[in-house]
Amino acid sequence: MSGISFSLQGKVALITGASYGIGFAIAKAMAGAGATIVFNDIRQELVDKGLAAYRESGIEAHGYVCDVTDEQAVNAFVAEVEAEVGVIDILVNNAGIIKRIPMLEMSAKDFRQVIDVDLNAPFIVSKAVIPGMIKKGHGKIINICSMMSEFGRETVSAYAAAKGGLKMLTRNIASEYGGYNIQCNGIGPGYIATPQTAPLREKQPDGSRHPFDQFIVSKTPAGRWGEAEDLGGPAVFLASDASDFVNGQILYVDGGIQAYIGKQPS
Repeated sequence: MSGISFSLQGKVALITGASYGIGFAIAKAMAGAGATIVFNDIRQELVDKGLAAYRESGIEAHGYVCDVTDEQAVNAFVAEVEAEVGVIDILVNNAGIIKRIPMLEMSAKDFRQVIDVDLNAPFIVSKAVIPGMIKKGHGKIINICSMMSEFGRETVSAYAAAKGGLKMLTRNIASEYGGYNIQCNGIGPGYIATPQTAPLREKQPDGSRHPFDQFIVSKTPAGRWGEAEDLGGPAVFLASDASDFVNGQILYVDGGIQAYIGKQPS
């Protein structure tokens, strides 16, 4: 091997739902490695906000409105990207939702919606981009999994079911399309400080930390929540030629939570 390349120069990367948060951070890292960035969101105002944020960061991104749970819309969107920007080399299935509702209080409708966005959509978008990757002779798919791909917790039955399913979809895409030089891996973020997790980090009326915030920090050897930027390096690695023989893996970027039994109560 003449040299390890982490460069994404000349590659087209589609990151779903990347107007802000984890998707935005991953897109910024990939742009820094040379990729052309394409993203979508469900409404035009979110796409416009995302485009403004990319411009502010000096990135010329391409934004589209698309509901990733709608197979027809996704097929049209991918065809449009291929015609206007280029065939997609890298797909990051990032778009996702969470509903924190105790299982007995959760309607089947709410459960299905979470499964639809967090599991069905990665299937739909992957299915739309794989033919182009097969033609090009290479491709990288990165599914944003979760700590809940491994663990259960109160109030997140739908999310854990979806993210556990996404782990197995990742392994199956690797199994089915590895022979076409397509690598499909997952990133399992630990607890990341994003707008989605902000309610879990709010200071209490007496100025103390939220109990869940205390719990996570005590469970993490790093002693902190992750930042969205912590996911950039792992994503660039999994999108680059440096990971060409890495397939069907989930890389947990969790500050060491899964390796640690936690502190003894004082």
